Amino acid sequence: MRESMAHLTPRFSANRSVREYTEQQYLPAASAYRERAANKGSVGRRMIDWKHRLDEKWTALHFGDLKVLTKDDQRLYEVQVYLNDLAPMEVRVELTPTVSVGSAPIRQEMKCLHPLIGASGGYVYGATVAAIRPHTDYTPRVVPRHDDAKVPLEDARILWQR
Repeated sequence: MRESMAHLTPRFSANRSVREYTEQQYLPAASAYRERAANKGSVGRRMIDWKHRLDEKWTALHFGDLKVLTKDDQRLYEVQVYLNDLAPMEVRVELTPTVSVGSAPIRQEMKCLHPLIGASGGYVYGATVAAIRPHTDYTPRVVPRHDDAKVPLEDARILWQR
C-alpha cells in the first residue's frame, strides 16, 4: 500500500497539475496575447477582420459535386467547394472518416487543385487516401483557417458535405 502511494502520488499531485496547466495553457496563452498585442494589435486586428469576413460569408459556402476514383490501392477524392469570396487560404478543406476506427480521428487536408472555370469563388479540392475502407466512410468538410487563430477553440464552424 505504501509503495503504491509513493509511486502514484506524484502523478496525482496538485503541484504537477498546476505546473502542467501553467506550461500547457497559461504560458502559451500569454505568448499568443503578446504576439497579438504587438505593433498596436495588428495581428489581433487581422484576426478580427478575418472573423468578420467569416461571419459575412460562411452561410453561403457550399459544396458541389464529389467524385471518388479508385486506382490500385488508392482512392482520389475530388470535391467542388464554393467559397463565397473567401480566399482559399482562409479555410481548410479536409477529408475525414465519418466512422472512427481506433485512435485519434484522421483529418487529411485536401489540396486546392484549381479554380472552377466560370464559377466565381469555386474551386476543386483533392486528396488521396488508401483504399482500405469503403469510399462512403469519408466526408469532405470546410473549417476556418488563420495562422494566428487556434481553431476550433477560437472559431468552431464546420461545414460538412452532405
